[in-house]
Parts: sequence; C-alpha cells; structure tokens
Amino acid sequence: MRTKNVSMMALLAAGAMTALGAGPAAATDALLPHPGPEGLVWVQEQIGDGGVVSAGAWGGLPTVLTVACEGDGTVHATMESQGNHVADLAVDCPAGTTGIGTVSMDPGLVTGSFSIGIDTSDETIRWALTVTQPE
Repeated sequence: MRTKNVSMMALLAAGAMTALGAGPAAATDALLPHPGPEGLVWVQEQIGDGGVVSAGAWGGLPTVLTVACEGDGTVHATMESQGNHVADLAVDCPAGTTGIGTVSMDPGLVTGSFSIGIDTSDETIRWALTVTQPE
C-alpha cells in the first residue's frame, strides 16, 4: 500500500512540475528583466501601491533605480537611503505597453540600507523595479 501512495505522489509531483513548466511562457511578459549580478533588488511584478526595503548598497558605486509599469496611469517612486531622500521618479504607464523610467545617482548618495515607495494613480497598475550598482 505504501508503494502505491509513493507512486501516486510521484505522479502528482510530475504533473505539478509539468504544469509549472507551462509558467515560463507567462514569464516572458515580465515588465523588467532580472538585473543580473549588478542587481541589488528586483521586484518582478506588483499591482497597486507598494515598495521595498533593502540593504547592501555600496557607497563607492553609482546606483540606478529603474521602474516599469503598465495600466493607463502613472507611478511615482521615491527613494530614501539612511534617512535621506535621494530620488523621485515619475513614470507614465500606458495601457497595453510598458512605460519605463530610470534615475541614476552618483556614488556615495546611496549607502547601506535604502527604501523605495511606490504610489500608483490606480490600484490596477502593474509595476516592477530594479536597483542596480553598475561597475
């Protein structure tokens, strides 16, 4: 009886993996690609207001905040580091296509911990963001 249960679980797991295998087709619809080794943060996709808090920014490199959105409205991003306001970014979010905005900050402006707040003009707007420190 135990062997039958294990076999059934293996079939269910294989079915789940097959279903998950269909997922990457939707992943090609990502608003922003993974930032690679220069990335500090990647928020793949959210809807409505939100944000992120992180740490690990090195003051010796420039910092780049990129926000992408879609949905017939706007996204306003604000960034703070160590309690200091370091960036504002407004991005138009067209319906059916992706709007992208970027702000670059000089080395030393973002160090250690940082936070980004996202305010959307409509709770149905999709958005994504990356924070990178290119060398």
